[in-house]
Amino acid sequence: MRIVFSRKGFDSTAGGAPSPIVGGRPISLPIPASHSSTTTYADLGHDALVERATRGRLTGRSLCHDDPLFADGLCWFGQCDAAQGHLRKQGIGTGDVFVFFGLFADEATGERHHRIFGHMRVACHGAPEALRLSPEWREPPRAHPHLAGSWNQTNTIYHGPGRIAHHAPPALRLTREGGPLNRWTIPAWLARTGLTYHDRPERWIDGELDSAKRGQEFVAHVGADVEALAWLAEVVAEIER
Repeated sequence: MRIVFSRKGFDSTAGGAPSPIVGGRPISLPIPASHSSTTTYADLGHDALVERATRGRLTGRSLCHDDPLFADGLCWFGQCDAAQGHLRKQGIGTGDVFVFFGLFADEATGERHHRIFGHMRVACHGAPEALRLSPEWREPPRAHPHLAGSWNQTNTIYHGPGRIAHHAPPALRLTREGGPLNRWTIPAWLARTGLTYHDRPERWIDGELDSAKRGQEFVAHVGADVEALAWLAEVVAEIER
């Protein structure tokens, strides 16, 4: 089994600001759309949030890349190009789990930090035209950008049970207290199994990880590791609480 730490939503490059936490709830703002989208921030009810976060650079009328898309206890996530090539090379497929993380601002202090905000267990994956033949496939309730528009042959959809968090507990925070942003407090098993794009020994420091500042999909090959699976179960329980 594999656990994918998947970076999504606003950051200092895509969107130019952290996503907000509102009333204790993390709201992952989708990145601005460059193509293949008909969904606006207003369609998702995020018009005021995105205008505030970007100081008016983006408005409710701006198109967004609504991905991963969560609804009715399910998730639809699309990937392509080099990031999808990495997932394919790592063998990501049925039964593997994505834990989605992003950049957020603490509701009280404004401190920027990385935190997990959602998860998905893959039930089926593949090119859109092939996926629609799968018995596990369900059509999303609104337009998904990777199911429309012009994409190259690497375009892949991952679909399965998944949810987003409705609260922001310390257990879902990755960045250590006090920062810096990319210094993560990690479970002991992760140093043992390793994480793709984090091969250099100097990244692993006294139970912490100097996480890569670039990249979308980081894969841990955990197999049947008891500690890793227990950690994952706790994370999923926190998200679904």
